[in-house]
Amino acid sequence: MEPSQDLYGTPGDRLDAFLQSLQPQEDWKEESRDVWQRLVRFFREQCFQDRLVLGCEVRVLKVLKGGSSGKGTTLNHSSDLDIILFLSCFSSFQEQAQMRTHILTFIEERLDFCSKSLAYDITVVQHKEGPRAPRSLTLEVQCRKSSEVIRVDVLPAYDALGNFCPDSKPSPDIYEDLINTKSHPGAFSPSFTVLQRHFVKGRPVKLKNLLRLVKFWYQKYVKQKYRKALPSKYAMELLTVYAWEMGTDESESFDTAQGLVAVMELLRDYEHICIYWTKYYDFQNETVRSCIKQQLKMSRPVILDPADPTNNLGKARGWDLVAREAAHCLWQACCSTEDPGQAWDVQRARDIQVTVKQTGKEVLKLSVSPYSPIWKMKMEIKERNGISGQQRLSFQEPGQRRQLLSSRKTLENYGIFSKVTVRVLETFPPEIQVFVEECNGHSKPYAIEPEDTIEDLKEKIEEAGGPCVEDQILKFKGQRLGNHRRLADLDIQDCDTIMLRRRNRSPGAPTARGA
Repeated sequence: MEPSQDLYGTPGDRLDAFLQSLQPQEDWKEESRDVWQRLVRFFREQCFQDRLVLGCEVRVLKVLKGGSSGKGTTLNHSSDLDIILFLSCFSSFQEQAQMRTHILTFIEERLDFCSKSLAYDITVVQHKEGPRAPRSLTLEVQCRKSSEVIRVDVLPAYDALGNFCPDSKPSPDIYEDLINTKSHPGAFSPSFTVLQRHFVKGRPVKLKNLLRLVKFWYQKYVKQKYRKALPSKYAMELLTVYAWEMGTDESESFDTAQGLVAVMELLRDYEHICIYWTKYYDFQNETVRSCIKQQLKMSRPVILDPADPTNNLGKARGWDLVAREAAHCLWQACCSTEDPGQAWDVQRARDIQVTVKQTGKEVLKLSVSPYSPIWKMKMEIKERNGISGQQRLSFQEPGQRRQLLSSRKTLENYGIFSKVTVRVLETFPPEIQVFVEECNGHSKPYAIEPEDTIEDLKEKIEEAGGPCVEDQILKFKGQRLGNHRRLADLDIQDCDTIMLRRRNRSPGAPTARGA
C-alpha cells in the first residue's frame, strides 16, 4: 500500500479517480497468480503424495480461492491469498476438528522439505499461542520481481457442500450438523467459502470498488493506527454490502462518497447494528431457527455471516476504536458530498414482519422497524382493527413465558429482530389481563374483571377453543383454584400467569362442575 495515498485529503467527488490507484496492477496480479498456481500444484501433486497422515491416505478433493482474491475485491500490493483445501480425510465437521492440527503440521513439514521445487522463499508465520488451535497455516511468500511479500493463508476444510450450486440454498441438514458440533463460532466457515465468495463476487463493479475503498480505509487508518485486536475485514465487507442494499435498493449506479459516508455512519453507530441475511439459510429448520434467534439476542453489533449462522462477526473486540476512527473520517474531505440531502437511508437493522392476531379479527401483517416505539405499532393496529379500548400486546418465544410489550419500549429492547407473532387483547376498565399457560409452554392472554370468578375465566378459555370447563384445572403459585373464588380474593394481579392442566378422564366417566 503506497504511503502517498491520502484518502482523507481526497475530496468526495474525486474518489472514483482515487480508486484507480487501489486497483491491482498487472505486475502484482502476475506474481500473485504464479504463487497461487505453484502452491496449488504443490498441494495437488506433492504434499500428500504416497504419504499417510494419522494412518489415513489424504487426497485433495478440490481447491478454492477465498478472501479478497476469490471475491474480486483485491487491493493492489496488500490483499492476502486464501487457499481452501478440501481434503478427503475430513468426512464430517467433527473429523476436521480432530485432525486439523495434525494436517497443518504435516503441511508445514512438507513445505519445508519441498521448498526448492516451489521457487519462492516461503516463511511460516507462527500463530500466537491461545486457547484455540489455529485453523490455518499462514505463509509469507517473497516476490521475485520486487521486495513485496504475498501473505497466504492455507485453510484445510471439510467439503460439506460437495458440488452444490451457490444459486440455491444448501440443505438445512448441513447447517443442523454444523450447529450440533457446538464448536467455536465460525470454526468451520472455510467449508462455506463458495457461498461467501458467491455472496460478493456477482455484485456490481461499482460496489466492489466501494468495498476496496472501505478496506483501504480500514487497513491504513485503523489497523495501522491501533495495534490491537480488531474486527475482521470480512465484517467491513458485510457492512458495506448491507449499506448498499438498503441505501440504494441494490442500484448499480450511486455516488461513491455517499456510500462511504453511509458505511462510516454504520460503524460509528455500531452499538445498534443487527444484520443478517436469509440467502443461504433461514428460519424454516427448528435447529437453525433457534441458532439464529439466539445470535440475534447477542449484544450489538450483530453481523451474521450470510454463509454460516454460527459466525457472528460482531463479537470481535475493538469496535469502539473502529467507531472512533469512523467518526473522524466523517469530518474529512473524502466524506464531503455534493448533495447531502441525497444521503443513503440505512437503518441499523432491517424491518421486521410482525403478525398480529386478535380474537374475532383478521390476521394483520405489519412491517415494523425494531427501533420504532411500540406505541406507534399500537396506533396502526388501532386504526386497522377499529379498537376503542386499551390495547395489550404480548409475544412468546418458544420455551419462555409470554411477555407484555410496553408502549414506551421498542422491539429491540426485547431482542426481537426477526419475524414475530404478537397477540392483541382489548381491555376496558376495570378489566385486567391474565396469561393462561398450558403444559406445552404456550400461553394466551385473557381480559377479565378482578370481581369475576375462576369459573368465568374457565368459560372464556373454553370459548377461545380450550378444553371444556369440566376438564380444566387452574393453578396459581402452585395452589389449585376453586371455581367459585374471585380473582381479587386470590390476589391475582394484572399480567399474572395462571397454569392450565387438562383433567385426565377415564372413558365414559361423568362430568361435574364445581371442582
